[in-house]
Amino acid sequence: MQEKKKPIWAKIPNAVWVLISFACAIALWLVASSQLPAVFAPPAEVGAAFVSKLESGILLEHVWASLSRVLIGFGLAFITSIPVAFLMAWYDPIRHIVEPWIQFVRNIPPLAYVFLLIAWLGIGNESKIAVIFIASFLVQVVTIYQGIKGVDTTLIKAARVLGAKQTDIFFKVTIPATTPFILVAARLGLSTSLTTLMASEIVGGDRGLGMMIQQASGYYQMDTVLLGIIMLLTGMGWWCIPTGLIFGLISDFMMKACDYKNAKREVLIHGVFPCG
Repeated sequence: MQEKKKPIWAKIPNAVWVLISFACAIALWLVASSQLPAVFAPPAEVGAAFVSKLESGILLEHVWASLSRVLIGFGLAFITSIPVAFLMAWYDPIRHIVEPWIQFVRNIPPLAYVFLLIAWLGIGNESKIAVIFIASFLVQVVTIYQGIKGVDTTLIKAARVLGAKQTDIFFKVTIPATTPFILVAARLGLSTSLTTLMASEIVGGDRGLGMMIQQASGYYQMDTVLLGIIMLLTGMGWWCIPTGLIFGLISDFMMKACDYKNAKREVLIHGVFPCG
């Protein structure tokens, strides 16, 4: 039976498809800027705005202000979400008290409570970091909690039968098994922090990409508006590369260090825990 020939587009490499997609986006941008010049600034004007603001140093100030808020809010959320998730998973009273509020607040858009935080903490960095912290914390704590609850109960029971103490189970079973979920939660939390950044900065302040977009839109400087939007979008995309590499390396290192790949076999067959 004669094999069916593959279509010609199936032979095109993925890198070429990326270039084609990019070229189509630029073409659509040019068409939109010619039809709606008051809304879509041409690519040449956006490029000129980028060079101008980069040379003046204003762009770097906005980028650093936004980046510092994201890193602080995300870092605090990551540090806080891990112990909270473990407490929820291991102690039912804490879960019954905390989980309903986490699920309730998680469904509220950050823009809905940003004004409450501004009234409480002021219009400075504290309120913006708090918004990013809340949004990132809720995503991470739910993800880590689901990972802890998904740990193989057979492995835990076998460890207890072999005389494992609670600390042994925690460090030799639960932590290695939950590590991939913790790293996934970190990546999701960082993405959420970047998306929440706009809501936290657009309501006030003097520095940040969100504030740059808001100020430019008030003066109909659409080249600067599009520049800020593109930087936020590409910033999210570029962050995926280093964070993916970093979290992937950390995951491999921790899994090898904890030797979780062979943990189940060793617990069930040899018994890696001291008895008594």
